[in-house]
Amino acid sequence: MNTSEIAFIIVTAFVIFLSIVPHHKCEQRRLSSRVVTTKYGAVRGFINSLANRQLQHVEVFQGIPYASAPIGSLRFMPPVTPPHWRGVKNADHLGPVCPQKLPDVSNETLALRKMPMGRLQYIKRLLPYLKNQSEDCLYLNIYAPAVGK
Repeated sequence: MNTSEIAFIIVTAFVIFLSIVPHHKCEQRRLSSRVVTTKYGAVRGFINSLANRQLQHVEVFQGIPYASAPIGSLRFMPPVTPPHWRGVKNADHLGPVCPQKLPDVSNETLALRKMPMGRLQYIKRLLPYLKNQSEDCLYLNIYAPAVGK
């Protein structure tokens, strides 16, 4: 599996998560008391309490680097281990997404000539998450039940 396939899987998983648990339906977001030690350093996520009382709390870790930025001499090369960090990294915000050319959906009439309505609505929902683009985009988001070890 190459880097682009891994990145595609990660972005797809994130998009699926967004479609299942939209962020605007979160009641509360607080830093987790749990610190998880990885081989690159310690991270602390946050707990999402969801508006639907039947759904369990989710512990979220966002923006964890899984490789060094693919810039300069690392461009078009296999991923390189990210630098280790000291202290606890708060994994509480999304990292940038990889640069991509987004379809122009500013004029709905023209956009609908190129795509079905369902895709247009889907793209419009995703656009806010795709605004922060950078070549430094190799970050992992982890969503886990907030109960257990």
